[in-house]
Amino acid sequence: MKYSNKTKRGVTLARWTRLCGIGFVSATLGLSLLASTAGAADTKGPTVSRSISKEISDGQKALQAGQFAEGLKHLEAAEAVSPLTPFDHKTIDELKAYAYIKTNNLKAAGEAYEAAIATGAASAEESTRYAKAVFQIAYQLQQYPKAIEYGKKLIDGDAANADTYAIITQIYYLQKDCKNAIVWADKSIAYARKAGEAPKENFFLFKLQCAFDASDTPATIATLEELIRLNGKTDYWNKLLRFELQDEKDDRNTLMIYRIMYNTNSMSSGGYYIEMAQLLADAPALPGEAEVVLEKGIANGTIGADQKDRVARLQTALKGRAEADKKGLQEFAAEAAKSASGDLSVKLGEVYYGFGDYQNAITAINAGLAKGGVKRLEDAYVYLGLAEDAIKNIPEAKKAFGQLKTVPNLAPKILQLWQLYAERLGT
Repeated sequence: MKYSNKTKRGVTLARWTRLCGIGFVSATLGLSLLASTAGAADTKGPTVSRSISKEISDGQKALQAGQFAEGLKHLEAAEAVSPLTPFDHKTIDELKAYAYIKTNNLKAAGEAYEAAIATGAASAEESTRYAKAVFQIAYQLQQYPKAIEYGKKLIDGDAANADTYAIITQIYYLQKDCKNAIVWADKSIAYARKAGEAPKENFFLFKLQCAFDASDTPATIATLEELIRLNGKTDYWNKLLRFELQDEKDDRNTLMIYRIMYNTNSMSSGGYYIEMAQLLADAPALPGEAEVVLEKGIANGTIGADQKDRVARLQTALKGRAEADKKGLQEFAAEAAKSASGDLSVKLGEVYYGFGDYQNAITAINAGLAKGGVKRLEDAYVYLGLAEDAIKNIPEAKKAFGQLKTVPNLAPKILQLWQLYAERLGT
């Protein structure tokens, strides 16, 4: 099974940014003009040295006027003066970074911001702004180790946002470091949930591709389940159920999987419809449901022309049996009502369900469960849940599927699949 090309490696950085929903925030942090120069009596806090006040002032004026080359000349002249304080260097570095960004020299801008941090003269708020700029510039320039370093610093300093986590996750994935990509995808997902937001689908796709590439079937299945919980897309149901069908040798379990595939509209080939119909035809008193399954496969075009002869023969066989079942419904209902065991009532409910008579199906199955003695409780609860779902009684449908956990010897994966199906009801 080849997985979706949505997470194929080797795409451009810009495309990855779009896929992750990451909006690159311009590192243009704004030019904060100094309120005063050195020596002003009313100035609070550190100021630039008198020896460079004219160069700084002239540089600011040039930058404000959009004369960036001229502004840089003044700043370089200021930098050449000695001695300079750490605050002088910090001021020069920030102004230079601004000029470099405006002239699209991101590499030099990042270096200037790093130099400003290194002076030790920046305030906590300024250091955070500079670190964010370096992080995003390094990411844009594909300086991935540096981007990861600064991203982790932002996280450690409680200054990160959703994009910080997303970018680190993406970098690890682009570097084919699946171990760390999965770790950071999980951190990104946890961050979004803590913030009360829905995690981005692509975090799960990173995990899915990594699990698939490693042939890690349990991790692939677990991630597909997460994706279904996130948005319930048909494609994810199809992939999950195809994995679950692999090596399944029990016909009853296979039919259960097909029922979920059918009810999530994730049957992607005519063969699925045909096999499901055949399994239903082989089950006692379910030809009506089998006939409906085939009709749906034909109507939506999934059953191809090369399969129609086989299907036509199967339909002919089913039609006679379904008609006989319909004619015998009243007699069957009377027999079920007289029976001390609830098994016949549940079977009657299954037949009603196959013919689309959901309310009578619910009544019959509930009557059978109330009597007790039902041999296949899993079938009873599944059909009851599906019938309640069909009439949009979601709370009762969830309640019915919830009873599956009380059924002895039900295959764990079948229970898990129906629980997942029930989670998505009403969403």
